[in-house]
Amino acid sequence: MIRKIFPVFLLALLATACTEKTQVHLDSTYARLVVDGHISSDTGNYSVALTRSAEYFYNEPAPRVTGATVTVSDAGGTLTLHETEPGVSGIYETGPGYAGVKGNSYTLNISLKEEIGGNREYQATSALHPVAPIDSIRAEFHPDWGKKGIWTIKLWAQEPGDEVNYYLFNLYRNGKLLTDTITKKVVADDRFVNGSYMNGFDVMYLMHYQSWATIYPGDTITLQMSGITKEYYDFINQVDQSGFSIPFFSGPPANVKGNISNGGIGFFAAWSDSWCTAIVKGNR
Repeated sequence: MIRKIFPVFLLALLATACTEKTQVHLDSTYARLVVDGHISSDTGNYSVALTRSAEYFYNEPAPRVTGATVTVSDAGGTLTLHETEPGVSGIYETGPGYAGVKGNSYTLNISLKEEIGGNREYQATSALHPVAPIDSIRAEFHPDWGKKGIWTIKLWAQEPGDEVNYYLFNLYRNGKLLTDTITKKVVADDRFVNGSYMNGFDVMYLMHYQSWATIYPGDTITLQMSGITKEYYDFINQVDQSGFSIPFFSGPPANVKGNISNGGIGFFAAWSDSWCTAIVKGNR
């Protein structure tokens, strides 16, 4: 009898113990300003987005930082950016017709209405480096590469034979940006081609099983080659390796070094652009 009652009692005790609620308390991270913006040598309407970092498990868009004073300055003067929807958007624009000058350095100054992380003033500086013109591009399909084949985007251009240069590549298909997140963009340096002619140099690989990377014969593709700083090159590589995207919707899972002062997160970049368009040929 004792042998039968004890196991039943023990099972009941264990079952009761298993229903006890356990609360896990996670430490809060202090709020930081998040900056995402750039300008280039092309004429356009450029924007700087300001948000406040959120908790790791915060399941809503990060709070936007409104009512700030945002300026961009170079040797030619200072431009005040205007919030697209004052007090609402947290996006500050230069207005149409703005273009950076190759060789100049640009400084972003941000003055907040309220402090974030104990700071109200933030700054970032980026040099606008020139970039070589593109002679031509071509898309080439390799059906025997990978599971479903791979497209390569080939580049013909003269690489300048001076100091180390850093590049950012974006691809458009029929006018739509394919590389629309930072993890899809391609960055490279010229350590293996410095001063050489890039004669059909592979700058991008499109895995055909990725729906976003699909191109077809007859499509119009446009390659954007931008001359960026080493700091921005390093930043994109760090973001890619850490596993999160720009714009930032929460605090980063790893420390990524940007160029925003006073503990801010993100990057303000300046670059020059070179463009080339081609029609995709061949059969897939």
